[in-house]
Amino acid sequence: SYLRWAEVDLAKVTDTKAYLAQLVTRQALNALRASSRRREEYVGPWLPEPLLLDDRDGAADVVLAESVSMAMLVVLETLTPDERAVFVLREVFGFSHDEIASAIGKSAAAVRQLAHRAREHVQARRKRFEPVDIAESTRITEQFLTAAATGDMDGLLALLAPDAVYTADSGGKASAARRPVIGAQKVAAMLVGLFRAAERVPGLRFEMTVCNGEPAVMIHSDAGREGVFTVEVIDGRITHFYAMRNPDKLTGVDAPRTISR
Repeated sequence: SYLRWAEVDLAKVTDTKAYLAQLVTRQALNALRASSRRREEYVGPWLPEPLLLDDRDGAADVVLAESVSMAMLVVLETLTPDERAVFVLREVFGFSHDEIASAIGKSAAAVRQLAHRAREHVQARRKRFEPVDIAESTRITEQFLTAAATGDMDGLLALLAPDAVYTADSGGKASAARRPVIGAQKVAAMLVGLFRAAERVPGLRFEMTVCNGEPAVMIHSDAGREGVFTVEVIDGRITHFYAMRNPDKLTGVDAPRTISR
């Protein structure tokens, strides 16, 4: 988008916001449609790429923070490309229906229908969102690491919500569960097993970080990066582990991203 914008004759642009919205949105729609086609043949669960955010991207802006949370990104993936574009432009960036219509090349009436449908779809599936207390969530995540590494099942169960879920994305390119694991007992047992198996990996080490505004664990070995686990914490309990194991989706996790609106 930046390269396209750099080639534009600014003297011919009467509304910079509208022009940029159209340029970026239509490129994003093309990418989403191509991604949807590839996903039909994807092996196992599909998760969004973890985002390492720069230090300026705190949780002060609740709407923006929720928009990049892993839970919300997963919900947005269930929308059609047009619904997703309309929802993000309307709910996150506050565009009017007329502005969105210009950006995606549809009538304002069609945009209103898309916005209504997308909003209902998201509301039915979104989780309760509260600004993340990174210090508290990180403490809970560190306790989880200790409990999993020592095989402390009782300690793990005390940290997990009863309906905790573990979802792994490997794309068939790394060892990982091919289906979500649901329920605290099953998740705890699987994590203990994973950590026991990990003891055989040379040079395995864990690094605490923050991805998508939530605590995360980067896993390294002598062979390179093994994965990134993003941890969702609600009401002091871990509700979801999002495990990214697909090496193709880990290439950009070292570069902090800046988000704003």
